[in-house]
Amino acid sequence: MSTNAYIKFLTQQFVEYFNLTKKERKEKRRHRKEDKNHGMSHWFGIVPFALTMFVRKNIKK
Repeated sequence: MSTNAYIKFLTQQFVEYFNLTKKERKEKRRHRKEDKNHGMSHWFGIVPFALTMFVRKNIKK
């Protein structure tokens, strides 16, 4: 990607962001936070999640 194309892309993103209302920006930010991986799976992958499910399954029996 050339420098001019990159500057053009950044400018477009900047203009799109500031064309949103303050409420829309806050809503977009909130959705982005909700979509992130939380907890143990973020740091260690799916293994802690699988172990938790296994333990819960065995406790119910």
